[in-house]
Amino acid sequence: MAEAQNNGDGAENNDGAKAVTFSAFKPELVVDFPKAVDAMAFYKAAFGAVEVSRVTESKRKADQEIPAVLAAQLKLCSSIFSLTVSADDSSLANNESAVALTLETDDIDGAVAKATTAGAVLEGLISDVQGNTRSVKLKDPYGYLWIIGSVAKAPPAAVSDNVEA
Repeated sequence: MAEAQNNGDGAENNDGAKAVTFSAFKPELVVDFPKAVDAMAFYKAAFGAVEVSRVTESKRKADQEIPAVLAAQLKLCSSIFSLTVSADDSSLANNESAVALTLETDDIDGAVAKATTAGAVLEGLISDVQGNTRSVKLKDPYGYLWIIGSVAKAPPAAVSDNVEA
């Protein structure tokens, strides 16, 4: 697991607020829905990327040979980046590319407060993702999309009542 890094001057920021700690930085490339498989093949062929994981459409249409890819994680050198499909068909008009930068933290509320105080604009509300994480989209003053998410917590291990002495 990645070691969390404090991005500030110790336990507090210069303004006396608690410092926000991030545990991961994850670049995310966003492509049109039908191009995800082709994009994955390109990054594998062109740069030697290795597929780490993928999320597919659970509702497969009868005419589809394989389920549509919604997201994937690819490893390139020692880094992992995400490839996701655009949720909005109009967001990638005119063959533009889109990049989202993801930060993971245990303090999503503090990270959002810090970012918006510095000039970022919320692109929606904090939402629950997959039941055990939360995320929110922000746009920085320069137009880049940032996704700040909470680190997924492992479910507590089951405790057995039958303990042998």
